[in-house]
Amino acid sequence: MRVLDAGFTKNFIRTCDDGWQQGWHECHGGNLSYRLTEAEARSVSGDLREDAPWVPLDIEMQGLSGEHFLVTGGGKYFRNAILDPEDGLGILEISPDGKTYRQKWGFGENGRPTSELPAHLMNHEIKKQATGGRYRVIYHAHPANIIALSFVLPLSDEVFTRELWEMMPECAMTFPSGIGVVPWMVPGQAEISLLIGEMMKKYDVILWAQHGLFSSGETLDSAFGLIHTVEKAAQILLKVLSVGPKRQAATSQDFRDMAKAFHLNLPERFLL
Repeated sequence: MRVLDAGFTKNFIRTCDDGWQQGWHECHGGNLSYRLTEAEARSVSGDLREDAPWVPLDIEMQGLSGEHFLVTGGGKYFRNAILDPEDGLGILEISPDGKTYRQKWGFGENGRPTSELPAHLMNHEIKKQATGGRYRVIYHAHPANIIALSFVLPLSDEVFTRELWEMMPECAMTFPSGIGVVPWMVPGQAEISLLIGEMMKKYDVILWAQHGLFSSGETLDSAFGLIHTVEKAAQILLKVLSVGPKRQAATSQDFRDMAKAFHLNLPERFLL
């Protein structure tokens, strides 16, 4: 099977286009990666290059040895993924020792994976281990409303989680472990990759203040839906804050009752 005919590729392209349509990917902002199943990698093996050179990784990824990833390209535009996916996207393979990778499909002429590849791979390794291999997606986007809130709310996991949960009951259901918050840092640096990696051990969605969101999930739909839910709640909160203080909202006991009804494990520190 050709890569472009595979269902996982079509879903990946759709996610890129959906993110663009939402306004989350100005210019070449944002990046997305998906860890293929063994069956998916086998199904397109005839369309993959086996003679591509191995490129050193900044960090050894032993936990991802032999894995294949579909990722967005460096400097590429999400809006063009649907028009020319073989230029804007690519498939890479991690070597058996986890120290190198090679580009086996796509990325266009002289192209490369996203500059945030180390952060993606680090988070994939963390989530793979934490979920027994269930989580396969890392998504980074720049939704305007949640970014705007990072200029006015305290940069605290507890504050952001509770404020967003109060906007819609779906928030506590969609990200019951809460949302992590990290301060602004220079993009593309090892420091931010390490900090977000530590946060990924506790959360499925992380706010990088004044920059954007990282999400992780089992599927492209779940990772996209997580950011979509956070951003809608942020939009509601900004509207509430723009017209005055909240007069009523769900109480801590309301959340405890909802947790019991829907079998949710809501950390008590977000309910105090």
